[in-house]
Amino acid sequence: MRVILASNRGTVMELGITPIVTSGLVMQLLAGSKIIEVDNNVREDRALLNGAQKLLGILIAVGEAVAYVLSGMYGSVGQLGVGNAILIILQLCFAGIIVICLDELLQKGYGLGSGISLFIATNICENIIWKAFSPTTINSGRGAEFEGAVIALFHLLITRTDKVRALREAFYRQNLPNVTNLLATVLIFLIVIYFQGFRVVLPVRSKNARGQQGSYPIKLFYTSNMPIILQSALVSNLYFISQLLHRKYSGNFFVNLLGKWKESEYGGGQSIPVGGIAYYITAPSSLADMAANPFHALFYLVFMLSACALFSKTWIEVSGSSARDVAKQLKEQQMVMPGHRESNLQKELNRYIPTAAAFGGVCIGALTVLADFMGAIGSGTGILLAVTIIYQYFETFEKERASELGFFGF
Repeated sequence: MRVILASNRGTVMELGITPIVTSGLVMQLLAGSKIIEVDNNVREDRALLNGAQKLLGILIAVGEAVAYVLSGMYGSVGQLGVGNAILIILQLCFAGIIVICLDELLQKGYGLGSGISLFIATNICENIIWKAFSPTTINSGRGAEFEGAVIALFHLLITRTDKVRALREAFYRQNLPNVTNLLATVLIFLIVIYFQGFRVVLPVRSKNARGQQGSYPIKLFYTSNMPIILQSALVSNLYFISQLLHRKYSGNFFVNLLGKWKESEYGGGQSIPVGGIAYYITAPSSLADMAANPFHALFYLVFMLSACALFSKTWIEVSGSSARDVAKQLKEQQMVMPGHRESNLQKELNRYIPTAAAFGGVCIGALTVLADFMGAIGSGTGILLAVTIIYQYFETFEKERASELGFFGF
């Protein structure tokens, strides 16, 4: 049991959330690309797709848990013992099953939104709060320091006689969260919320009911947080495969080309990439790192912008939100755009939707890079996911409140 309790908390959470996210994306891509036929208007088809997604999520969780243990992530199986190894696998698999059950609970109407989105946002916000207010002390060679940026600020101001030097250290200390990182996180939150309001509103009206007007808004973030989720899933799985191979075959050229890893100095046993593709698709750790290796920063910038734009364009085609799909939905609802023929509806939507998807993906990638370069807490990817998910929950809550007020006649 000592081994179980000492297992990495981040890994347990990752193996709880990642399988169900990956399985959902896989099933959505299979359905959107017509590899499997699913009619969302048929209840039985939706139930089969939902069941297949959960089964695939459990299988991925089991496979990743076994791979983690057998690859030596928690020490060699010989040192752990067969009993402890099996207990760790069961613990990691159980985390995935809990996430699936809680997600199902919300989908049945006992809460708002998606459970997976809620868990992702909660995990990221917990990380930000912890790094801001953590009371844990770490000895970095200059004496014991508090890990939390806010607590470290007050501790340094109280204990140091030179207040200016204490402030400078609290704002710019290395290898631990500082006040500058916290302010950068708040700034990125505000910027993303501001960009959420950018949209183009297309007027529509009913063909049958005269005078009935409406609108179809096309947001700048047309695909919401899906580009960053897809990019994060790609990078997460590449990290997973690269770490497993590096632990077993660290001398192989192709394995090192995929990624070289070393133990983090302050990460509690976690590994960080130091070479290969895994290193170049990871954000530079600081401005000094960017200056020392500008090619790394440039490669990361190009990768993030192109990946988010590509995933955004791909997602509208497989998720039923392309111009063709939207035009079909509006025609089924007997809606037309004033001043345009019904046959030109798709052509008119094509002027906006692909551009919004691609440009929105680039903006999301640019904001992620900006957050990483500024050193925001929780990584740019994490902040973008948290903000967009929280904003979606806010919109959902407002819609629920409006519908309830309308039901009671207010």
